[in-house]
Amino acid sequence: MTIDKTFDPAAIEARWYAHWETTGQFHAERPGAEPFTIVNPPPNVTGSLHIGHALDNTLQDILVRHARLKGRDAVWVVGTDHAGIATQMVVERQLDAEGLKRADMGREAFLERVWQWKEESGGQITRQLRRLGASCDWANERFTMDEGFSKAVAHVFVELHKRGLLYRDKRLVNWDPHFRTAISDLEVETREIQGKFWHLSYPLADGSGTISVATTRPETMLADMAVAVNPADERYTALIGKKVRLPITGREMPIVADEHADPELGSGAVKITPGHDFNDFEVGRRAGFAAGDMLNMLDAGGAICQTADGLIPAELIGLDRFAARKRIVELLDAAGALEKVEDRVIQTPYGDRSGVVIEPWLTDQWYVDAKTLAQPALEAVRTGAIKVVPESWKKTYYNWLENIQPWCVSRQLWWGHRIPAWYGPKRIEGDALSNFGATVEDIAFVANDVNDVQTQLAAYYGDDKNFVILDSEEEYLEWDSAVSSNEKLRMENQNKVAIWRETDVLDTWFSSALWPFGTLGWPDKDPRETGRYPNDVLISGFDILFFWDARMIMQGIEFMKDVPFRTLYLHGLVRDATGAKMSKSKGNTVDPLGLIDKYGADALRFTLSAMESQGRDIKLDEKRVEGYRNFATKLWNAARFAQGNGIGASSTLEPPPATLAVNRWIVAETVKTIQALDLALADLRFDEAANIIYQFVWSRFCDWYLELIKPVLSKVEGPSFAEGADEAQAAETRAVAGWVLDQILVILHPFMPFLTEELWHALGEREYDLIVAKWPMADARAIDPAALEEIDWLIRLVSEVRAARAELNVPPGAKLPLFVADPSAETEARLDRNYAALTRMARLAGVHREAFAGSGAAQVIVGAETYALPLEGVIDLAAEKARLAKAAEGAEKERDALDKRLSNPGFVEKAKPEAIDKARADHADRSAEAERLRAALDRLG
Repeated sequence: MTIDKTFDPAAIEARWYAHWETTGQFHAERPGAEPFTIVNPPPNVTGSLHIGHALDNTLQDILVRHARLKGRDAVWVVGTDHAGIATQMVVERQLDAEGLKRADMGREAFLERVWQWKEESGGQITRQLRRLGASCDWANERFTMDEGFSKAVAHVFVELHKRGLLYRDKRLVNWDPHFRTAISDLEVETREIQGKFWHLSYPLADGSGTISVATTRPETMLADMAVAVNPADERYTALIGKKVRLPITGREMPIVADEHADPELGSGAVKITPGHDFNDFEVGRRAGFAAGDMLNMLDAGGAICQTADGLIPAELIGLDRFAARKRIVELLDAAGALEKVEDRVIQTPYGDRSGVVIEPWLTDQWYVDAKTLAQPALEAVRTGAIKVVPESWKKTYYNWLENIQPWCVSRQLWWGHRIPAWYGPKRIEGDALSNFGATVEDIAFVANDVNDVQTQLAAYYGDDKNFVILDSEEEYLEWDSAVSSNEKLRMENQNKVAIWRETDVLDTWFSSALWPFGTLGWPDKDPRETGRYPNDVLISGFDILFFWDARMIMQGIEFMKDVPFRTLYLHGLVRDATGAKMSKSKGNTVDPLGLIDKYGADALRFTLSAMESQGRDIKLDEKRVEGYRNFATKLWNAARFAQGNGIGASSTLEPPPATLAVNRWIVAETVKTIQALDLALADLRFDEAANIIYQFVWSRFCDWYLELIKPVLSKVEGPSFAEGADEAQAAETRAVAGWVLDQILVILHPFMPFLTEELWHALGEREYDLIVAKWPMADARAIDPAALEEIDWLIRLVSEVRAARAELNVPPGAKLPLFVADPSAETEARLDRNYAALTRMARLAGVHREAFAGSGAAQVIVGAETYALPLEGVIDLAAEKARLAKAAEGAEKERDALDKRLSNPGFVEKAKPEAIDKARADHADRSAEAERLRAALDRLG
């Protein structure tokens, strides 16, 4: 196949990806080969490819393609996450546009609609991953709510409950009034807002005085249950144990001693609202309030509701929390209880998806004993069972797990894994049931399915009972009301017990924590037996270290008795070119698909890998993508040159025999490159690996080797590379060049799969696709030190001559003589062997082995020899010296000004980080420019 003149990524990408996928190349089973398994962080089914996904999946694809080339039985497990809140939000927005409400549809109809949406639109991001070149095992694509994975989720829930590691409890949660569900701490973002600090006066119940408290949320005073003072605060010692009468409600409540109250802050007295503040909840428990007795003054939508003691005035019931705040402040002011109001910046929690203020809310939820599960997860990292890259993240990991709180895993949504729990009336004295119209104190039965729960019901209630299984507590209440109000129904159902299903679903992260083994057939199959578990490596953004990574470690060790992956690689964020975080509001987001359309997937992939430096954030500049597109074009043109000169696919995995120094040199350079690349990939140094390949391909192979061998190839006019060159040397050179080009395509393939696969087939007939070729062996025996030294000497000499010509404005067409006095015997021999190449590439009129007798020559030093390039009559020496001196002085002046600026503490402390970075970059540029210009002046003597 003739290689086209123009490199067009779009023309080859779709064709090769379809070929790989339809021919099963992404699941190339290799019996007996060492397994390599990697799982992708499952993107939300609602999602589309953003630049973070592009980075994450590029790094994974590099590793899995590299593993295939190394002969391993490589599988990249791929799938998507059902994304509870995000997906429900998308579908509810569609319903709103149609004038429909979820509550009006009912659960079953709503879930049918969500599944319909998932089938029609949910695969967008997986289609986009294909455009990126992600070589995932699509034939075994998973979804966190597919039948097999759902079975694993239910199994884990039931097992954790049996082991006492999962339980139901009444505690405060982060409550999202928009979605009307609990969310995790990790889904709360704290924003600084301009707010107020209200100082309130609470009268003592005995009329002996008042006590002052302050709050940023005055509406919560409706559920106050105490005032706390520090036991060491002498101002309040006599008040401890006394009661205050709460304004507006008239509730009497105690003054308690607790170290939570800081004598140095405000009045030193703190209002305690245990049902609506996390700190107050703990104070309340220490004061003896049971969670069930703590007052709640908000409903699920954030409106005021009546407390259990019925003391909130009727006019406030039903008001939105912020409308209630305004009215309560008015009432407090009217009652003389408002002392003063201060403006203050307040750290306020917001839902990261809903964008509304989050409320601490007291409710019954399901919790995992994360502290117990965290202990072996801590040990796994401490002992090295899991290697964390970069290691700097270990401290953060330890800190979070050492201070971990119970994990609330229930969510009040409809879309998700429904919690496998059923509730029934608790037995009371005499084995009677609190049933039929009574207030039910319920008991939970946790089971995998309805059949499994029947066994537990019979054991608890007795084999003589029949059971009515209802779908929700609402259905139970309807059934109970109908039965209790109808004597006939009551008699018919006398021997029946009604049970209702939990309506909450599980936190999305509960299910995704099982991803490394739930996707591999567990619990029906044990992936440890196939060598697929533990996975080899997990690549993740550092921002989901707690959401996902730590929880996978906890669940993996608990259920598989081994870590879920051997290495955890945490990459940084992709930022804009100035280092600012990307956001739609700033208008600085980067669309990876737009970059692929413009420059090709290979260029984007290479950019991301070249800039990924173990956890550091990436400043993505489109110019870098353009630059690596040029790199791809350079290799494309090199392959065209090779093809046009009879260089094609290599017939051997081993380096061909070589006699010419230039061929022995490029073989040695290739082996050294492979050695360095193997080390970089083993250490997960993606930037270093990409740079190693880039430098070798661009500089060593394209710029030097192909230029050096042109005279040897029969189709190139000009003098031969060395005296006596013949067809045998040309044949040797074609064989070596073809072998090197093959090695380049193989080692570059994980980074640029489309370009390399296209050239692989274009250069000759192949027995197999490049994607399943063999990674080259770095055989040190192929390194010829003498050839390396000789060609490196030639490259240095040509480079120095070229640099001198450029610095001193020598006309490109001018051919200059080169003088060298008293060269060593070795240099004499090298000059003889490389005379033709040296004079052609350095544009020399000849090489004279004697001292230059005249004046006005530029000096070039290579090794022990000093070379002279006569410039008299070629350039205006005086004018050139003046130009260089002036330019050097200008660069030095700018350098010194920047140095002074960077040395100023005021600038470094107050300037924006991007401004400091630019100043440092400019300082480095000016310093290098000044040094170069002074060196050019020195050349002229």
